Amino acid sequence: MSAHTNNILTVDVEEWFQVENYAGLITRDTWPGRQSRVAASVERLLGLFEEAGVRATFFVLGWVAERLPDLVPRIAAGGHEIASHGWTHTPIWNLGREEFREEVTRSRALLEAQSGRPVVGYRAPTFSVTARTLWALQELARAGYRYDSSIFPVRHDRYGIPDAPTAIHLREEGLWEIPLSVYPLGRFHLPVAGGGYLRLFPHSLTRRAIERLNRREEPAVVYVHPWEFDPGQPRVPGVGLLRTWRHHVGIGRNLGKLARLLGEFRFAPAGEVLDTLSAAGRVGQRAAAAGGER
Repeated sequence: MSAHTNNILTVDVEEWFQVENYAGLITRDTWPGRQSRVAASVERLLGLFEEAGVRATFFVLGWVAERLPDLVPRIAAGGHEIASHGWTHTPIWNLGREEFREEVTRSRALLEAQSGRPVVGYRAPTFSVTARTLWALQELARAGYRYDSSIFPVRHDRYGIPDAPTAIHLREEGLWEIPLSVYPLGRFHLPVAGGGYLRLFPHSLTRRAIERLNRREEPAVVYVHPWEFDPGQPRVPGVGLLRTWRHHVGIGRNLGKLARLLGEFRFAPAGEVLDTLSAAGRVGQRAAAAGGER
């Protein structure tokens, strides 16, 4: 148990059919006719969080919030932070500046109206703030966001900036960056504490990674998606063995894994942790991340 460090607990609120794994098979024009399962999965997580006495940041997709107008108020009523996950779950590398600006402005306005609270945080779909899309951070700052939590300091076939800073830092755009957690293995960064990594890796590895961060008085960033706690979601034919495995591995055990973590460590919303660290002078200006910034 870490007695002093609040880690960051986050949920990326999207439907099961909106994941990048299915992008080539489930087109956006078919989304309205698909079975919505996100509300039940969010309710499952809210129950777990209430039982554990923790609050989280929910990065909510505008598309979901518009179609389920009771969802954001329900989350906010539990004392959780509401943040933006964009509008259409389109990776930033498939958007131009104007389209991206529209996504983050439109989603923020809706989420603030539904929650009655300021929305200052953002996480990109598919962690798509990469070396070629760092311009998005300028747009977020201009749109009034305070922090981003999209950069993964790893090598991956879809996302990541391997040499990006691994700790919370203030970027030159005037935006705080809350990177996703990694476990250093020499020069290699092992992604940990969220998504498929939480489902795939043994609990002992995730716990050890968080303990290592907390010994350095750094918060871990745990992230999950509601569909990762829904074993009954439909299977998608034709997606291929690897992508099917990526999507479904460990889902049946995931709620128990997350419950264990919530009992072993302290957690709070991202904005609250950032406030605490800033007040204590434990985060500060760092050089902008390498990796082709422009």
